[in-house]
Amino acid sequence: MTTRQRITVLGATGSIGQSTLDVILRHPDRYEVHALTGHSRLDDLLLLCQQHRPKLAVVATATDAAAFSERLRKAGLATDVLHGEAGLCEVAAASEVDAVMAAIVGAAGLRPTLAAVRAGKKVLLANKEALVMSGALFMQAVRDSNAVLLPIDSEHNAIFQCLPGGYAQGLAAVGVRRILLTASGGPFRETPLAELADVSPERACAHPNWSMGRKISVDSATMANKGLELIEACWLFDARPSQVEVVVHPQSVIHSLVDYIDGSVLAQLGNPDMRTPIANALSWPQRIDSGVPPLDLFSIARLDFHKPDEQRFPCLRLARQAAEAGSSAPATLNAANEVAVAAFLDRRIRYTEIASMIEAVLAKEPCVVLDSLDAVFDADARARRAAEQWLTQASR
Repeated sequence: MTTRQRITVLGATGSIGQSTLDVILRHPDRYEVHALTGHSRLDDLLLLCQQHRPKLAVVATATDAAAFSERLRKAGLATDVLHGEAGLCEVAAASEVDAVMAAIVGAAGLRPTLAAVRAGKKVLLANKEALVMSGALFMQAVRDSNAVLLPIDSEHNAIFQCLPGGYAQGLAAVGVRRILLTASGGPFRETPLAELADVSPERACAHPNWSMGRKISVDSATMANKGLELIEACWLFDARPSQVEVVVHPQSVIHSLVDYIDGSVLAQLGNPDMRTPIANALSWPQRIDSGVPPLDLFSIARLDFHKPDEQRFPCLRLARQAAEAGSSAPATLNAANEVAVAAFLDRRIRYTEIASMIEAVLAKEPCVVLDSLDAVFDADARARRAAEQWLTQASR
């Protein structure tokens, strides 16, 4: 490689962003940081700017941008500061950029991720909500722009690695019978059902295998995260919901499997560390060192598999129903889940009420065709209003 790839990291201060920057630091001959974005964790963003010296940084507001520019100046850095969604879209689509890590959590990541796609970038997709909310529009934009879309979720990256040439050409064309999407089962896989109503945010965020942000940790505990991944897998690999089976695998060593019609089942294994899929996508179609230690099968000793209990994990059932309904149902599901998780983390609702809110919003909101990005965000806004109304009624 004669020139270094220039990388924009959307969501640099989150766990995926920081893991990405760790991999980049290990390969200064291959990669350089063009832009870093953060929302409100400006102390963390400042440290990252000092370490990586990006050309641009993006923060939430104009006020934040002015204050952050002054902090950068005092630190002796020449980094320019942009703000808001427009700033995010600018650094995602910048002509100098070769690859974009799309790691902003939730619906907020959709427009900048789509901006990178429309600009024909190599897009490392960690923001599953982009596909959940606008799958048809998003994948059409990928085709129209010839962008390279590489999945970062450990499960989808595992599937990607187990498919011929990395890319799905339609599952039937390559002899795939089904996709087996693994899930750890989270911290409450064996907790008595009667105790779940009293689960605290702290317990829900204590994942047994992975180090993640609070929202994603709660999603993993409820398995809403796996439901969103099921929807994402359908779009990424052109699969029907019936072709995607969720398997609870507590060790989190097998990250997913692909079952072929000849009886072969290919699995991707590795230690539970997001630097592995990040390094795979950054360097694809080559391989680079990620900093992750080799897998020690002798210390693991056993691998267990279970069917998911939909009584314990009703969010998974709701996500599959939304995937089968299609149109605006996945966007509605995602919006209701974001509101519900935020309310749970703020101690406004019980853990078990997360699924109750989502189910109520899905039942209330009509399922409509989403033929534009405006329609996507309209559906998202309607679902959020319905979720807030549910919250208001529940608190009476």
